[in-house]
Parts: sequence; structure tokens; C-alpha cells
Amino acid sequence: VSIMRVLIINTSERRGGAAIAASRLMDALRNHGIKAKMLVRDKQTDQISVLGLNKSWWKIWQFIWERIIIWKANHFKKHHLFAVDIANTGTDISTLPEFQQADIIHLHWVNQGMLSLNDIHRILLSGKPIVWTMHDMWPCTGICHHARDCEKYHQECHHCPYIYKGGKKDLSNQVFKKKKELYQTAPITFVTCSQWLKEQASKSALLTGQTVVNIPNPIDTNLFKPRNRQEARIACELPANKKLILFGAVKITDKRKGIDYFIESCNMLVQKYPELKEELGVVVMGNHSEELKPLLPFEVYSLNYISNEKEVVNIYNAVDIYVTPSLEENLPNTIMEAMACGTPCVGFQVGGIPEMIDHLHNGYVAEYKSADDLANGIYWILNEGEYADLSEAARRKVLSSYSESTIAKKYIDIYNKITGNHA
Repeated sequence: VSIMRVLIINTSERRGGAAIAASRLMDALRNHGIKAKMLVRDKQTDQISVLGLNKSWWKIWQFIWERIIIWKANHFKKHHLFAVDIANTGTDISTLPEFQQADIIHLHWVNQGMLSLNDIHRILLSGKPIVWTMHDMWPCTGICHHARDCEKYHQECHHCPYIYKGGKKDLSNQVFKKKKELYQTAPITFVTCSQWLKEQASKSALLTGQTVVNIPNPIDTNLFKPRNRQEARIACELPANKKLILFGAVKITDKRKGIDYFIESCNMLVQKYPELKEELGVVVMGNHSEELKPLLPFEVYSLNYISNEKEVVNIYNAVDIYVTPSLEENLPNTIMEAMACGTPCVGFQVGGIPEMIDHLHNGYVAEYKSADDLANGIYWILNEGEYADLSEAARRKVLSSYSESTIAKKYIDIYNKITGNHA
């Protein structure tokens, strides 16, 4: 039997949640006897199994051109410029040898100039089986990545809330119709990374009649695992005698990451329990982290955006709790990473978060947009829950639900099904 070849396609190799999840999946598949390669627009490492598209001015221009069209549709207003994508430009990858050799084409996050709808059309016409892992809602809406409260995509997008003065035949409507036509050319197996996203996707008129399966992202549980806390603190140069809260975001200032709720809940904690001012510290992982110092009542230890995974493992092991006040989430890698290291998490009841954190069992799920309940959760984990049990339960959850072998097997089952290899 020849070895199955899978080509994974994602815009970036390492930046962003989808990139990290796609890279991890590639490794998991390779460890399970699949010849997986990854094709990206932005190559960030020198890994041989990852191919970067040739850089050119033309690519940069394509990327800008897409934004110009969105900007024009928006009556030249800048807001939401990156909340939507129209996939009008991209790269024809169907002529690449890696594409031609592949048994399966596995799309991930392909926006911002990686693939246009025409490029996807060419892929579908090649007759190769396609799997498309959705890391947000874009494949099942007209142009947005998160529909929020809008349900127009259930029938047909128009009057898009992300477009200034959107109309009946606005950009969202045009792209929706194009996608509808596109998806009818050949079957695609859509995979969502959370049960929550599967429920959203299944309501989309675009996916009527398509297969939609839920498989979470994988994580390397041999790398992300519990370590000695004091040693981890020494490695990260963090104080030995405080309880530490971890907060992280690629861009701390991004409103969707819920930073305002975090600041408010920290202030509430200090008002209620003044002794915490000295006992607690906040470790901030991400760019612009120093901007938080004047806003928090606790000592802030800022670490810039760290891409080295071994250092990240140390950070999760050095802290007592990970807090994510994010307002839009699918299945955050960060919660999975923290839990794999035995660090209990607090997050809002949104997206896939309640599927990961089992409330009061391995962490705390706070009422959506309630700074008060977020503060309750932090206090409960640090002072009232049985910490050692929470920590152990968090690790166990990741091992049983998200380990590489569990996830690789689920994908291999799908690959076998769609290629007709019933191994």
C-alpha cells in the first residue's frame, strides 16, 4: 500500500491560532505514518516539510488590492477592514508538484491573499478529495470570520453589519453567492474545531448537503506537560512567593480579547480582598504588555510575544492560573496548552470554551461579559477549589480529548473514507 500524502494549506506557518493548530496537525499526522506537508504564504521556520510560496511584489499588491475593494465597499471607512475577507486574489497552487503528488488537499485558514475563490475552484476541479478545517466562520458565511449575532448567513448574506451602509447586493451578498456556486462543483468535507462551531456551520445555507464533522485541534502532550513550578519560575525570572495569574494575547490592545473585563475583575478582587494586592501578580504574555502596568492593581511581569514553545511551557508551569476574557473564541490553543501543563483556566462562556473547561471540575467558566463572575472564578481557583485536583483533572481532559494520537486517528479515518481506502 502506498503511503498517503496530505498537503496542508494555511496562510501562515506559525503566526496565529490556525497556523499553530495546522502545524501541530502536520506533526501528528507525520508521527502516524502519513506523508504530510504544509504549504504557506508566510514561512517562518526552516522546517523541510513546510513550503513557502515565492515572495513577490505581486503578492503584496494582491493583498493590498483585496483591502482596497473592502475599503471602497465600506465607503472608505477603516473599521472592520480586517474583520472580513473576500478572497478575490490568491495563488494558483494546482500546478505545484506538491499539489499534484498529494492524495488529499487539506485547507485550513487560507485568507489574506493565500487562496482566492477561483483558486479554490481550481482545486475542486482537480478532482482531489478536499478537507477544509474551519478555524472560524469564514468558510460558511459571506465575508466575515465571526458572525456574532447576525444570522443572515443561515439563508443568504446581505446588509452585512461589517459593511458601512451595506445593502441587498453588497459585497457580502456577492461573495456568498460565489461561494454557493463554488461549493456545488465538488464535495468538501468540512471539519470544525469545536462543537459550538459545528452548530453554527450546520445552520449555514452554504453548507446544505455538505459533510460537517467536529474534530478538535491536537496538542503535543509530551511537550506541554506539568513541570516543577519553582524551577519554572526561576527559568522565567518570576517571583517565588506570589500567586501568579497569566494573561496573554498577540495584541493586548485588541478589544475582542476582553482586556477591559480583565482589568475590571482585577480591580474588583482588590476591593473585596485588599490582602491580594501583595499576594497576587499578573504575568502578561504578548506585545504591548507594558501598557497594562498602570491599569492593573497588581505587580505586572511582562513577557513579550514568545514563539519558542519550550519557553511557553515554562511560563504555563510557572503560573497558578490562566485567565482568558476573550469575547470571541473557537477552541483556543492557549487554554489547551495551559490545561496540558496542569494549569487551571478561567474563561467566559463563549464559543468552544465551555467544551474545554469543565466548570468547577478542571477550571471555571464565567458568565459571558461579567467581570464580577470572572473575578469569582479567579478567586475560587486560587483559594477555594481543591487546587491539586483541578490541576490533575485539567491535564487528564487534554490527554483524553486533544492528544496527537487521538486527533490524528480521527483525521486518518476521514482521509480513508474520502479516498475510498477502507483500511
